[in-house]
Amino acid sequence: MTQPSVPPPLAVQPPPIPALPTAGVGGGGVQVRCAGCGLVLNVPPGQSKFVCIRCKMPQKLPPELLNPGPSSNNPTAAAAGGDAESNALKLTTTSTTTTTTSSSSPLRQQQQVQQPQQQQQQQLQQVPTHGIDPTKIQLPCANCKALLNVPHGMTHFSCPQCLVDLAVDFSKLNKFLPPPHLPLPLPHLGLPPPPFHPPEEVNEVAIEVEREEDEGGTVGDTFTDYRPPKLSIGPPHPDPVVETSSLSAVQPPEPTYDPKTKDDLERTQALSCLQIETLVYASQRHLQHLPNGTRAGFFVGDGAGVGKGRTIAGLIWENWCHGRRKALWISVGSDLKFDARRDLDDVGATYIEVHALNKLPYSKLDSKSVGVMEGVIFLTYNSLIASSEKGRSRLTQLVQWCGSGFDGLLIFDECHKAKNLVPESGSQPTRTGEAVLEIQARLPESRVIYCSATGASEPRNMGYMVRLGLWGAGTCFENFQAFLGALEKGGVGALELVAMDMKARGMYICRTLSYKGAEFEVVEAPLEDEMMEMYTKAAIFWAELRLELLTASAFLSDGKPVNSQIWRVYWSSHQRFFRHMCMSAKVPAAVRLAKKALAEDKCVVIGLQSTGEARTEEAVTKYGHELDDFVSGPRELMLKFVEENYPLPEEPESLQEDENVKELQRKRHSAAPDVSLKGRVRKAAKWQPASDDESDKESDTDSAHDSSESDDEFQICNICNQEAVGKKLLQCSCCGQVLHAACLDPSITDVASEDWSCPSCKEKTDEYLQKKQQYLTQLRIRYQKAVERKSKILEIIRAMDLPNNPLDDLIDQLGGPDKVAEMTGRRGMLVRASSGKGVTYQLRNNKDVTVEMVNMHEKQQFMDGKKLVAIISEAGSAGVSLQADRRAKNQRRRVHLTLELPWSADRAIQQFGRTHRSNQASAPEYRLLFTNLGGERRFASIVAKRLESLGALTQGDRRAGPTLSAYNYDSSYGKRALMAMYRGIMEQDTLPVVPPGCSSEKPETVQDFIMKAKAALVSVGIVRDSVPGNGNGKLSGRIIDSDMHDVGRFLNRLLGLAPDIQNRLFELFASILDLLVQNARIEGNLDSGIVDMRANIIELQGTPKTVHVDQMSGASTVLFTFTLDRGITWESASAMLEEKRKDGLGSSYDGFYESKREWLGRRHFILAFESAASGMFKIVRPAVGESVREMPLTELKNKYRKLPSLEKARAGWEDEYDVSSKQCMHGRNCKLGKFCTVGRRLQEVNVLGGLILPVWGTIEKALSKQARQSHKRLRVVRLETTTDNQRIVGLLVPNAAVEAVLQDLAWVQDIDD
Repeated sequence: MTQPSVPPPLAVQPPPIPALPTAGVGGGGVQVRCAGCGLVLNVPPGQSKFVCIRCKMPQKLPPELLNPGPSSNNPTAAAAGGDAESNALKLTTTSTTTTTTSSSSPLRQQQQVQQPQQQQQQQLQQVPTHGIDPTKIQLPCANCKALLNVPHGMTHFSCPQCLVDLAVDFSKLNKFLPPPHLPLPLPHLGLPPPPFHPPEEVNEVAIEVEREEDEGGTVGDTFTDYRPPKLSIGPPHPDPVVETSSLSAVQPPEPTYDPKTKDDLERTQALSCLQIETLVYASQRHLQHLPNGTRAGFFVGDGAGVGKGRTIAGLIWENWCHGRRKALWISVGSDLKFDARRDLDDVGATYIEVHALNKLPYSKLDSKSVGVMEGVIFLTYNSLIASSEKGRSRLTQLVQWCGSGFDGLLIFDECHKAKNLVPESGSQPTRTGEAVLEIQARLPESRVIYCSATGASEPRNMGYMVRLGLWGAGTCFENFQAFLGALEKGGVGALELVAMDMKARGMYICRTLSYKGAEFEVVEAPLEDEMMEMYTKAAIFWAELRLELLTASAFLSDGKPVNSQIWRVYWSSHQRFFRHMCMSAKVPAAVRLAKKALAEDKCVVIGLQSTGEARTEEAVTKYGHELDDFVSGPRELMLKFVEENYPLPEEPESLQEDENVKELQRKRHSAAPDVSLKGRVRKAAKWQPASDDESDKESDTDSAHDSSESDDEFQICNICNQEAVGKKLLQCSCCGQVLHAACLDPSITDVASEDWSCPSCKEKTDEYLQKKQQYLTQLRIRYQKAVERKSKILEIIRAMDLPNNPLDDLIDQLGGPDKVAEMTGRRGMLVRASSGKGVTYQLRNNKDVTVEMVNMHEKQQFMDGKKLVAIISEAGSAGVSLQADRRAKNQRRRVHLTLELPWSADRAIQQFGRTHRSNQASAPEYRLLFTNLGGERRFASIVAKRLESLGALTQGDRRAGPTLSAYNYDSSYGKRALMAMYRGIMEQDTLPVVPPGCSSEKPETVQDFIMKAKAALVSVGIVRDSVPGNGNGKLSGRIIDSDMHDVGRFLNRLLGLAPDIQNRLFELFASILDLLVQNARIEGNLDSGIVDMRANIIELQGTPKTVHVDQMSGASTVLFTFTLDRGITWESASAMLEEKRKDGLGSSYDGFYESKREWLGRRHFILAFESAASGMFKIVRPAVGESVREMPLTELKNKYRKLPSLEKARAGWEDEYDVSSKQCMHGRNCKLGKFCTVGRRLQEVNVLGGLILPVWGTIEKALSKQARQSHKRLRVVRLETTTDNQRIVGLLVPNAAVEAVLQDLAWVQDIDD
C-alpha cells in the first residue's frame, strides 16, 4: 500500500551522520528504528533481515525501505505494498490524519554519543520508520497507510500514528500473512543468530469464537417465582407473583424492624406476606437519614395489580399506631379516593378518616370551620399545583397543616406523573415535577413513599426521587446530572444495575404478577381494499394541499409571508389525520376479534388513547345535535385546518363615494414613499438617509413656527417668483404653495375659500382616485379568487370518502351504549337513533349519575356482567381494576385489544395493568393490533423504546414484561440507518442494501426506486428546495442536517405517503437498520444488557472478597471468582447427534466436521446440526460448547468438510478438548498470555456483585485502560453455580483489569474508613 506523500525536503539539510565503519557500506543503504527498543540502526544494502544489537530482537525491513529487485528477499513486500483495495484494516471512527515521512541515508549504525544534542534530534526526526517484528502481523492502517505491527488475536485497536480506531477485516487478511521463515545470521555485526520462533498464524476459528465471547451469552429465563427471602409473616399472596431473575440474584438487607400491627395482621390476614415485606422494609428505611439530613425514602415498584393500594393502607395504619396521625396521599384521580377508603377498611383501619382535598376550602385545614385535625388528606397532582383566585396555594395549605417537624407519611402514588422534572434539552420542567420536589424540601422529616409500576421508564424520569440518596452528598455522583450522564453512558446494563443496587440497599422492592396464562399476540390488520383506496386518495390530497398552500402564500398582498406557525399546524394536523386513519383501519379487525371473543363466552376490553371528542363537539356546535351520520374525525380535522389556516390576501375596503376629497388630497400629499394612503407602512426601501428626513422635519417645524410669529413676512409666488408685500396670495390647502390669483390660468377674481387647492392638486387627486379604484378592483378580484379556491378545497374535503370517529363506530358496531361500557374522559357521545336513521348527540351521564361518577358507574356495569364490552382511554382508566376478579359477578376471561398504542410505555403499562391484577379467576389475552403500514410503527417504536428501559429500571431486567423490541427504530442505530438511506436516495452515496422490489443485476430498477423515493420525500417536505432536472426527469434538492437523523419525523411523515411507496421506504430503512445492528454485533459493540454465561460446570473459586461496604445500609460490593468448564465431551456430543437423528428431525448435513485449513499444525473440529431456521446450523465446539451464532449452510461448506469416519472425528475432538484446557486458541505464543480466554475450555471469570453505584467511577476508570475494545465496555453478566445453584449478577471484570480494580477499590475503602 502506498505511503502518503512525503513533505518537501528542508532547504538546508543537516550534515550526514558519521557511522561506525562497517563492511559493505555504500550509498544505497537505509536507517531503521528497532521495533523493540527504538534504537536507530544502519542496515547495509541488500540486507532485509537483521538483529538489534541492544535488545537482540530479530526483525525485517519495512517494505518502503526495500529496493525492488532481486536483492530484496522479503515475501511480504509486495503484499503489504499493494494498492488500497486490499486493505485489511477498516476505520471504525474518523480522526485527523498525520502524515508519515520516510527518509533514506547512508547505511550505518548510529553512534549517538558522538553527535551534538540538537543535531541528534534532527537526525532522529528523519528516521521514523520502525523495523518489522516478524512475530506480529504487519497491516497497513486504513487511514494514514502506516504499516503497523499487530499482535495475533487483537481485533480492535487504535493506530499509534493517526489515532483512528481500527478493526481487522479477516476476509482480506491472507494477503498480509508471510509463510514462516528463519532469519539470516548477521556476521558483519559479530552476533550469532538468536533462537527464532515461527510466527503465529491468524486463526479464523479463534476470531469467530472471540466475537461470540464479546457478544455475550444467551438470554435465560426472564422471571423466577417470588417469595420473601427473609420474612415469613402473613399468608401467601392470592396469585402467583414473580421477580425478574436478575433482581432475584440480589438479596435485600436483613429485616430489623418489628411492626406494631404484626399481631393484628397475622390474625386478620388482611395483608399477604409480600405486602408485609414491603411494610417492614419501608418502615426500616424510614428510620435512616441521608447525608444531607433529610429522611430516607422508599420506592415501591410493584407491577400493576400486585396490591400497592392495600400496602399503602397498611403503612398508614402502622404509622398511626406509632402516633403519626397525619398523612398525605397524592394520586392521579379523585375517583381513587374511594379505592383508598376501601383499602383502609380492608386492613382494619376503619377509624382513619380520608378527606378529599378538592372538597375542602383553601382556608386552614385544622381551623374550627374546616375541622380536619388528623387522618389522610387525599389529593391529586393537579390539586398540588392548584391555587385560589386570591392566590392561596394548596401546597402551602398542606405544609401548614402538616406543621413543623412533620414525620408522617408523604405518599406519591402513581408517581410517574411527576416524571418531567428534568426534561429533554429545550423543554421546561413541568409544574407538577417542581411541586413534588418542593413539598419534599419543605417537609424534610416526612416519610416519603414513591409508588408506581412505571416509576422510572427512563433514568431522566427519576429526577424527583431525591430521597433515595442515589446522588448528591455522600455518593460518587455530585448531582442528578452526573448520575444521569453515567447511566446513559453505561447503556441498558447500567440501568439494570441501578434496580439491583436499590434492592440491595433496602430502598426498593419490585414484584409483578406472573404472566403465566396470559397470552400476547401482535395482530396485523391489513387495510381492506376500500380503506386502501381511501388512504391513497387522502395521501395524494395532503400532498396537493401542501402545494396549494405554497402557491397561495406566494400571492399574498404586500409580500406578506406565510407564518411558520401554519406549517407547524399543517404537520401536526397531518400526523393526527393519518393516526386517525390508522386507528379507523383497525376497527373492522377489532370488531371481528371482539365478536369472536364474545361468542367464546369471554368479555372484551378495548384500549385507545384519543376519543375524538374535540372534533365531535365542533361538529355538533356547527351542525346541531341531530346529524345524518357519525362525525368523521379525519374530515373535521382537515376542514378545521383549511378554514383556519388557508392563507387569504387581506380583503380590500371599497372606496366611499362621499369620502372627503380634501382629506384624500392631504393624505396623498403627506404620504411618504413608504407610507400608503391609509397611513400604513409600505414594504418599500427608503431612498433618503434618516438624517435628511430629520433635517427636513426640523426645517418644516421651524418655518411653521417662524411664520406664526410674523404676519408681515414677504411671500414669493411659486409661478412668477416675485415678492408682493401687502398683495393677497392664495395658499393651496393641499400642497401649501402660494400663488398670485392673476398668475393662475384661468385667473381667479373671487375670494377663495380656506380649503382652496391649486389646479395641479385637483388634477392629481382625480387621477389618484381613479387609479386607486382600479387597484382596489384588482385586489378584490384576487381576494374573490382566493376565497373561491378555499371554498373549492373545502367542498373537495366534504366530498371525500373518509372513515367515522373510531370510538363511536366501535360502540355502534358492538351494540351501542346499552352493550358497551365506556370509561373515557369525554362528556358526550353520538348515539344512533332508535329508528336507525341518523344519530343524536347526548350526554354520557343522566339524572341518576353525576359527571364525576359516570366512569365508576360504567365500570360497575361491566364488572357485574351487565355490559360485556368495555372501552377505556387513558383519561378515564387510571387505577381502574377490570380484571376477572373472583369477587365480581363477571368472571369471564378478559380479551384486551389495543386499538391504539399510547404515546409512552408508562401509559402502555398502565393500560395493560387494567386487566391483569391480583385475585383474578383467569389471566387476560392481549391482542396488539397494527396495520400493515410501515409508517404506523412510529407509535410502536416510541413504546418499544420506553419498554426496553422501563423493564430495565423498574424491574431490573429489560426483558421483563411484554416487549415490542422488533419495532424499536428510534435508536442510535436507527438514526445511522436513516442517514445512510437518505444519502443513498439523494445519490450522495450508494445504498448499503438493495431496495425492496429491485435487483442488483438490473440497475435501472434501483434507479427507478430512487426517483420514486425522492419524489415521495419531496411530497412530505423532507427533501426541500427541489428543482426538476434538465430533461432527465431527476429531481434535485437537499435534506437539512437536523432531518438527516430525525427518525421520529421520518416515521411521522411516512404516514402521509401512499401505502405502496410507504411500505417500500420503510422496508429499506428497516433492512439498513438490521445490517447496522448485525455489524455492531459482529464487532462486539452491541449493548445487549444482561447476558447469561453458560458452561457445563460453574464453580465458585475460594471465598468471595468484600471490597467495599456501604456505611448506611451495610450492603457490600463483593468480588466473585468463578471457574467455568465450557467444554463438551465426545460422549455428550455423540449423544446430542444421536438424539437429533432419533427424533427424525435431522438433516443430511448433520454430523461432525473438520476445518479445511490448519492452524499451528492443527485442524478444528465441530458438530453441526440444522436448527429451526431453514438453512441455518447450530454449531457445537469441543472447547466452548454450543455457539450463540448459527451458521449458514454455505459458510459451513466453505470452511469445513464433513467427516465420514467417526474414529477420526473422535480423535480430533478429544485432542482439541484436552489441549483447550491449558491454552487459548492462539497457541503458546499468544501475546495476551494467561489473560486470553478465547476458546479456552477452563476459564476463570471475575464478577463484581452487590453494590455497584458507590464504586461506579472507580470501575469505569479501570476498564477504560483495557487493551481490547470489548473489555472497555461495562458488561452485566449472570452466572449460576452448577453445584448449589447460587445465582450471581454483576459487572464482568476482565482478568487483566482485576488487579487495577482491586487497587482502586482498596483506596476508596481506605478513604471511607
